[in-house]
Amino acid sequence: MKTIYTIIVALSITIGAYGQGAKLNKADKKYDKYSYIDAIEIYEKVAEKGYKSVDLFQKLGNAYYFNGELDKASKWYGELFALNQEVEPEYYFRYAQALKAEEKYDKSNEYMELFNQKTNDSRGKLFAENKDYLKDIDAVSGKYTMDKTDVNSEYYDYGPSFFGNQIVFTSSRSEGNQYSKIHDWTKQNFTDLFVTSIDDKGKLGSVENFSKTVNTKFNESSPIFTKDGKTMYFTRNNYNDGKKRKSDDKVIMEKIYKAELVNGEWTNIKELPFSNDNYKTAHPALSPDEKTLYFASDMPGSFGNSDLYKVSIDSNGNFGTPENLGPDINTEGRETFPFIDPNNNLFFASDGHPGLGGLDIFEAKYTNKSFEKPVNVGKPLNSSMDDFGYVVNKDNIGFFSSNRDGGVGFDDIYTFKVCTHTLNGAITDIDTKEILPNAKVVLFDDKMNKITETTSSDKGLYSFKIECNKKYYVRASKEEYEKTEKSFGPVAVTGESKLDIELKRNVFPVEVGTDLAKILDVSIIYFDLDKWNIRPDAAEDLEKIIAVMNQYPNMSIDIRSHTDSRQTHKYNELLSDRRAKSTLEFMVKNGISRDRLTAKGYGETQLVNNCSDGVPCSEAEHQKNRRSEFIVLKM
Repeated sequence: MKTIYTIIVALSITIGAYGQGAKLNKADKKYDKYSYIDAIEIYEKVAEKGYKSVDLFQKLGNAYYFNGELDKASKWYGELFALNQEVEPEYYFRYAQALKAEEKYDKSNEYMELFNQKTNDSRGKLFAENKDYLKDIDAVSGKYTMDKTDVNSEYYDYGPSFFGNQIVFTSSRSEGNQYSKIHDWTKQNFTDLFVTSIDDKGKLGSVENFSKTVNTKFNESSPIFTKDGKTMYFTRNNYNDGKKRKSDDKVIMEKIYKAELVNGEWTNIKELPFSNDNYKTAHPALSPDEKTLYFASDMPGSFGNSDLYKVSIDSNGNFGTPENLGPDINTEGRETFPFIDPNNNLFFASDGHPGLGGLDIFEAKYTNKSFEKPVNVGKPLNSSMDDFGYVVNKDNIGFFSSNRDGGVGFDDIYTFKVCTHTLNGAITDIDTKEILPNAKVVLFDDKMNKITETTSSDKGLYSFKIECNKKYYVRASKEEYEKTEKSFGPVAVTGESKLDIELKRNVFPVEVGTDLAKILDVSIIYFDLDKWNIRPDAAEDLEKIIAVMNQYPNMSIDIRSHTDSRQTHKYNELLSDRRAKSTLEFMVKNGISRDRLTAKGYGETQLVNNCSDGVPCSEAEHQKNRRSEFIVLKM
């Protein structure tokens, strides 16, 4: 009987294992064909019966991850790492992203740290270089106000684009869909392009199918239009003129197509010449002069899963060779959905740069014919889920797409407005009240980094465009006047504010032997602990000295740096000498001739009180000895 029982148990285990294997084999086939929804259903049934393996949890996590359901992917990646087995480094990144979807940022950061230790990946390096990314995102948040739109359905709605006084967007909705053909991957209709009106306040109207000649039984998405409305670039599966083509591994890739509006109909639909059956090209965007097309692709030479590229368009409509936007923009992750604003600034979505989770929207400003380092646009546009498809018009009304919580469907379209503000004012004499034309007016951020500068007009007026929810400093200066600085902001609404600045004419009792530091109240030039480089706040004070020397072109001065008695005599002498010479070099760099300057450090040899070695003194008493002197040697 014991033998029979053992055989029955063994047989049951064998049959159970065989059943599990058959289910997993069926799920794997679905998974390999990107039918993630079907694969998930089978995988989860197997997992619920207690079956565990690295392969199962990897595929379950991936299926949710690639389907944009990062919060659900987190559960299965968590099970994967609970097995305590070695996995590829990429899973550390994916789990970190999935944890962000649940706003578990501390734990996410732990896995990004491990990911960086295991790879030489730019995503890990970007994290390591900016571990305070959440604080940075908070600092830039608030520039936008957002709201829901009335065009969303229970399906996918995304990728809006301006087309005159209309918005054209992508949707898998049933109503109005031209073919109502269900996609195996999404269990929804293949996407079509739809159109809706937009009024001057950004409100959208009723929705209609965009074009029977453009929309097919396959996916169409992410259109962009030329300003004259006669040319459209858009994304479509590799299908045209009734023919579909597949890659070598039997996948119908995405390609960018061009269409022309002729007699009210979109026609002459052709794929762009740099598209290819074996890689994706998608999500086109045009530069303001329409001479450059930007797009996303995984073509050979890409850094990651999807890179941003640009290609030139000549006057005859011919295309050049695509150029990768490079490692400052692209990572080993996904960079996608580019958009170029009227000032040539690039907006795009990425999961490779540090963000709140999933795809975040980033801005790379266009300066000196290149893009600067991308900056996260912050909340509320970005969330812990996927946020992408940013577009904005000249009136600062924009739209973007997101699968964040609280939406109607799988992806929804949201509207936003850019909060813009104008700061202006007059520069006048504080005593006579006369206007001061040609005064230099400089705008700084809250950390005293220079943003821009201007000159007051013949009526003494200046004006700056500033961002909302940020603090600024405005500094005005003019020959024969003392520099004056005022703070402004932050403001939270679009509008205009006034900030007048009054300058006082210089009346300096300057003679040989005068200490300019005392006259200008800059007796301390601050340095970081044990450092001698000029800090921004020290630079501000030194500019006052420089202004006086510019006013008196024959003046020469001796720069004297002093320390308190703490640290050794030798150390203080060396440190103060370095600081004095650093101050001299700063002044030379800013226009003062070297032959008008001398510099020396005196360490603790010229204390102004009795706080010498071993004497107990307060911090305030020690501070009196930490001083800089600018002694006039010649007038």
